[in-house]
Amino acid sequence: MQAVELIRKKRDGNALTTAEINWLVEQYTHDHIPDYQMSACLMAVYWRGMDARETSDLTLAMAHSGEELYVRDSISPVVDKHSTGGVGDKVTLALAPLVAACGVAVGKMTGRGLGHTGGTLDKLESIQGFRTALSREEFMRVLTEHSIVLAGQSDDLAPADGKMYALRDVTGTIESIALIAASIMSKKLAVGASHLLLDVKVGSGAFMKTLERARELAQTMVSIGQLAGLHTVAAITAMDQPLGRAIGNALEMIEAIAILHGEGPPDVSELCYHEAAELLLMTGVASNPADAEERVGQAVRSGAAVAKLAEVIAAQGGDPHQIEQPHLLAVAPVRSMLVAPCSGYIAAIESEQMGLASMYLGAGRFKKGEQIDHRTGFILQAKVGDHGHVGDPLVKIHARTEDEAEAVQESLLACYTWSDAPVLLGSMIYDIVRPL
Repeated sequence: MQAVELIRKKRDGNALTTAEINWLVEQYTHDHIPDYQMSACLMAVYWRGMDARETSDLTLAMAHSGEELYVRDSISPVVDKHSTGGVGDKVTLALAPLVAACGVAVGKMTGRGLGHTGGTLDKLESIQGFRTALSREEFMRVLTEHSIVLAGQSDDLAPADGKMYALRDVTGTIESIALIAASIMSKKLAVGASHLLLDVKVGSGAFMKTLERARELAQTMVSIGQLAGLHTVAAITAMDQPLGRAIGNALEMIEAIAILHGEGPPDVSELCYHEAAELLLMTGVASNPADAEERVGQAVRSGAAVAKLAEVIAAQGGDPHQIEQPHLLAVAPVRSMLVAPCSGYIAAIESEQMGLASMYLGAGRFKKGEQIDHRTGFILQAKVGDHGHVGDPLVKIHARTEDEAEAVQESLLACYTWSDAPVLLGSMIYDIVRPL
């Protein structure tokens, strides 16, 4: 086989065979196919799509491209959770320790930022000393001893996805349902948890802009999980405005800690608590929704949830004092306030553009392998539905320089739509997709 032949085949709208997909993934994993050819192949998939069989084949080929952990063979139940990404999405940071504090083990392999969305791995690395690169032995030891592990994707586990993930981020091929589904599910199958909860975001700040596409992605991933014997449920949730108030790595870490104290913004707190309860129900640890909600609430009120976060941070080499005292996290040298240009109700916040603005400040990557600044980002002072007057605080900007803080102001203001009439907020959760 030749890579160029497969590129042409997919470019022309034809389906790749199982053998062709396996060959393509294997050759790219071992550096026999260069990035420029894989980029062309990814773009062909982006435009032409993949059918269900191709998507499943790609997922399995990526999952089998390296070591596989099968953590459920060592500890059960053990859950995993994944979000398709959004602006201000720090749910995993709070959800994982919250579920572990409720008595369910969480084996989490997480990723870096992709496009305008922040990555859980980048947020965790805002904590001094925290190690996300764990060997297979370290991953299993931390999980077994602490019932929670928050690791980055190792070079040995689903290496094909690691390489393709970084490439998609900088080649404009992120928003493909087939590529998103294969990327997410290959990592999940390689880890080998017993239960998986997917959070599929939809809205202006998500990769899926419409409910129809979000549902298609959710159903695709649930079906892959079902075929592979992984109990998978997907929640389709709103990303029409940034989630919570913090955007940026250390800032979102601080907000996640607040959620675990029961002091986070209502929207993101509600979502964290709901998804934690869903995982307790999926694993049978809770007998009914009321029981699940009570267990979650007790873990927050007792301090067990935030203590579990500090525990896993320490276990992976991080400074637990930064969890106990979040003000110890690094802060940007420049902090300035953007004020409202008019009076009225906030009708909408264009989340993707706000995410791109945070990238300009250094909170994300425009190029493969680019370093980020964990200190930078925004704190929203008002959200959709809030009423304000001219000159009221709108966004607190955390930047490296005065020039950068000033440069993003115009693009930030362009993210806002105002209304004279009150604005009603919809539900955070649109639908729950379960196995058929």
